[in-house]
Amino acid sequence: MKKLFALGLLLLAFSAGSFAQVSATAPASATIVSPITISNPVSMEFGNVAVSPTVAGTVVMDPAGLRTPTGGVTLPGTTGTVRAASFDVGGTPNYTYSIAISPASATITNGGNTMTIDTWTSNPDWVVTGGTLDATGAETITVGGTLNVAAGQASGTYTNATAVTVTVNYN
Repeated sequence: MKKLFALGLLLLAFSAGSFAQVSATAPASATIVSPITISNPVSMEFGNVAVSPTVAGTVVMDPAGLRTPTGGVTLPGTTGTVRAASFDVGGTPNYTYSIAISPASATITNGGNTMTIDTWTSNPDWVVTGGTLDATGAETITVGGTLNVAAGQASGTYTNATAVTVTVNYN
């Protein structure tokens, strides 16, 4: 009887262990979002600038395309084409994204003459907030900067096809 009781306890111990193990499954999923895109429909143009023969200066253009001269620079009444650069961003509606602008400065040239553009600004603010795509998945970034003009800067049209690069990435 003792042997039968011990065998029963042993069977009960093994069966209790088998009831302690349980399993569950977890389904998996993924959502593929639309790739973020960017294009540049409008180039940055500082317009006509007059310079002092002896004093350097700058033209500060804000993201709205408004210019402010400093130092030996003046802005003639015949403005020429003035506009901040514009970039169209597209992607998944209501997503936020970061903005990076490079290089830190860009050189524009006319023959052997050069000027630099630096101190980039943007709307939305590339340093602080980044951007948010609207309900249709679109937003426009406008970019301004500071044109550095030497005293007696040679006259002519200064250009560079890749003066500023704007890079966007989902947050």
